[in-house]
Amino acid sequence: MHVTFGGETGDLAYAYVREILHPAILNHSVRVWLLADHLARQQDLHGAEREALAVACLFHDSGTAAPHDGAQRFEVEGADAARAFLADHGWSEDLGRQVWEAVALHTSPGIAERMGTLPRLVRLAVLADFGRTDLIGAEGRNELTEALDRLPRLDIETALADAVVAQALRNPEKAPPSSWPGGLLAAHQANPDRTGGGNPAF
Repeated sequence: MHVTFGGETGDLAYAYVREILHPAILNHSVRVWLLADHLARQQDLHGAEREALAVACLFHDSGTAAPHDGAQRFEVEGADAARAFLADHGWSEDLGRQVWEAVALHTSPGIAERMGTLPRLVRLAVLADFGRTDLIGAEGRNELTEALDRLPRLDIETALADAVVAQALRNPEKAPPSSWPGGLLAAHQANPDRTGGGNPAF
């Protein structure tokens, strides 16, 4: 399946995350891009802003990868990585900030949706990939579904939760209480020997 990411920088972003992300998280990130791009058509998003959206989608879970396993929450580490990537490729500080916000806030319900176009689109696309199919309009839905089906889920819920929890077990400061990582960590610690069924806090 051939997917494009809005331009040269978007394609380079995909080439980068393809080397560092767990396969399930990589497929999820591409699905999020396809969903976000579909939603963005209703707003006539194009050019640099559309390509910035692609970068945000591709990097939104990059904080789970070893090269970006720093001291901050995985969302913040991914946001820092995305902004640095854009800066390295000569992008404006303003678009870098928008991408940073989109990545950093994608697990923050009720906040991301009100922080601007990119944060809202990434947040809604993530929700759509995890079951909120009601967010996707009827126009072009069949073609979108076919494209999404070409990217196997590979038990993304387990892969992503396990990656976040593994980081938090090494450094609990990456999972503060009341955050999404904190909820995953607490659920794991309540039943560390759980087998099957996934993390109940996902």
